[in-house]
Amino acid sequence: MNDEDAKLVTLARGARLRAYAPHTGAAEGAAVRDTDGRTYAGATVENADPALTTSALRAAVVAAASSGARAFEAAVVVTAGSVAPQDRAVLEEFGSGVPVIVADPDGTV
Repeated sequence: MNDEDAKLVTLARGARLRAYAPHTGAAEGAAVRDTDGRTYAGATVENADPALTTSALRAAVVAAASSGARAFEAAVVVTAGSVAPQDRAVLEEFGSGVPVIVADPDGTV
């Protein structure tokens, strides 16, 4: 893993600590890097209605897109589980082939 991807892992781990997951306890953190090298982080935000829950990857992409990012180089998700296909689809809306690195909560890729 290169230094820039390691930075994303660090950002995603930090974001995970700020997750709001009172219903399932399944806290996730994510970070994305746009094609200009800017980074954005997001965390899980749960709702009592699971349909209204925002995943960490979606939150990071929304933060980036709302700041003007339109293409991405890489993404990291720190999770004890796996990345849902629907979450990957949000990232792929901005272009296919963006690598998604998955790390455990301790940062192991």
